[in-house]
Amino acid sequence: MEGTRDCRHRNRKPEDAVAGIFIAFVNVTDPEKYKNYTALTPAAVAAYDGEWLVRGGATETMEGPEETRRVVAIRFPSVERAREFWTSQEYQTARIERAGAAEMHAILAEGV
Repeated sequence: MEGTRDCRHRNRKPEDAVAGIFIAFVNVTDPEKYKNYTALTPAAVAAYDGEWLVRGGATETMEGPEETRRVVAIRFPSVERAREFWTSQEYQTARIERAGAAEMHAILAEGV
């Protein structure tokens, strides 16, 4: 994954794994085509033990510029499991369906 900070702590043991939180900001440009993506994503999330925390519900900007994009947050049991989801064939198939239907900014963060 691209980014300036790495979620892997070199001194952490596998049994000390922290949750991996996948957060995305999505600008849907073709709602009809986007339905194909949203139909495929739940199975991919479930296959990697993900739990939906936020799935495009209503948002309220508390500080900063008004946020108008769809917000998604998914909790995985570990950062590694979140990476496995991101690179999985299941999710890559969904990403292909999303092409031309939405623009996404996605990050992976360590959870608690």
